[in-house]
Amino acid sequence: MNHSDKFETNRKTWNTKAAIHFESDFYDMQNFRKGKTSLNKYEIEALGDISDKKLLHLQCHFGQDTLSFARMGAKCTGVDISDEGIMLAKQLNADLKLDVSFVCCNVLDTSEYVSEKFDIVFTSYGTIGWLPDLKPWAKMISERLKPGGFFYIVEFHPIAWMFDYTVSPPVMKYGYQQKEAIYEEYEGTYANIDSEMVSKEYGWNHSLGEVITSLSEAGLRIEYLKEYDASPYDIFPKLVKNDEGMFELTDKMYPLIFEVKAKKNSAT
Repeated sequence: MNHSDKFETNRKTWNTKAAIHFESDFYDMQNFRKGKTSLNKYEIEALGDISDKKLLHLQCHFGQDTLSFARMGAKCTGVDISDEGIMLAKQLNADLKLDVSFVCCNVLDTSEYVSEKFDIVFTSYGTIGWLPDLKPWAKMISERLKPGGFFYIVEFHPIAWMFDYTVSPPVMKYGYQQKEAIYEEYEGTYANIDSEMVSKEYGWNHSLGEVITSLSEAGLRIEYLKEYDASPYDIFPKLVKNDEGMFELTDKMYPLIFEVKAKKNSAT
């Protein structure tokens, strides 16, 4: 099935979001420019020492995390579908005098634009929901990894995406393994709920089984799958801050975050 029209709708929405997010308190550009990392504890702990590693960041938005990895000593490339986001990323890279490469393309087409092999392929927080099928995504990840390299994803839990958040209170509306695209149209954006922009978005739900199976079938060995109650971001309704500054559901009825680490075998 051809999803080019849906990708184009999403690209236009993210082009509008990029400038709004860049100026938002959510992304805290003032402190980021002064050296504050944009990374959270999950990815920092999982990746460890990345100095001198080659890292590919998929769906990098305007490059904050990519540039944070570069500050930690990695040689980074960031990819995103939004040309406005990539323009801001390149501008920020120049302002900070870093040496990151940014490429504008649909993440599924990454191998057509990036030929290098990487020690680490990374993606995080609100990325795979923009993709209709994870098999070509996983295949691309395997193509871009060096033998012995690893892929890491930290992402919002698929149960959280079963709810329609455009109504209050949210209602469980979408299937855990739903194949059909989900279209939503609403005012504002998570980084600025008061913005007058209208977000028009197509998304797809992906179960943990689909994530794991897609990566495994692409030749990656799953090292772990972990699930967590606590999110670094207060983007779902009625979350409460815990003692570590993370955000949780009061009843902890379902996890908000999962992470997967998968390695490409040396012989693959």
